[in-house]
Amino acid sequence: MRNEPVFSVHGDVELMTRAGHLFESARSEFLCAARDLATWSQPEARAAIRARMRTADAPDFTARKLLSPVALADEAARAHLRLVRSRGALVRISGSPLPHETILIDRRVMILAGRETPAGREYTVTTSPALVEGVHSLFLALWDSAVDLDTCLRGAGVPHLDADGRRILDALASGLTDESAAGRLGLSLRTYRRRVAALMAELEASSRFQAGLRAGELGLPRER
Repeated sequence: MRNEPVFSVHGDVELMTRAGHLFESARSEFLCAARDLATWSQPEARAAIRARMRTADAPDFTARKLLSPVALADEAARAHLRLVRSRGALVRISGSPLPHETILIDRRVMILAGRETPAGREYTVTTSPALVEGVHSLFLALWDSAVDLDTCLRGAGVPHLDADGRRILDALASGLTDESAAGRLGLSLRTYRRRVAALMAELEASSRFQAGLRAGELGLPRER
């Protein structure tokens, strides 16, 4: 890191070029907070994180993964998290969406992801003790209030929305009339309204507006 306490890089390629060795440097603790499992677009970055998760069962090594509720909306992601947990990592689900991804290594390095941009995501890498310790404390506070993966998978977590459910959610958010939304989705008006009612029940919402708020709170993905 050229002894720089703080530096920024753009995109996963530059991140792995300048800071990839840090992933392999973890000796006692690897903490990862992320919105979902598609945080890192480059295979090298994903492989580095998977490698740390695979060594979670090593003696005196702690690996924790904290995710937004949206991570449980996909069955493949659920299966992956079960695998990560089976290898010794601790996995919890936050009660609310996590806006940015953060990795903390041995309480000495932090990698903080920024927003997506046309030029690629910007990452801030720091070894500043004050910054690392401050974010580490915030991570633990979120961790303590999060729900264990097993509890979520038993039904106390996030409802699963299939592609049809996400399209209905988008239709509700668009402000279209029922007739227009049904036509856009290729459904009869009766079928559309029946599916809206089923979606509201799934989200435990008493109104369409509340359904939208509930989906936002959970970080559930809409159709893109």
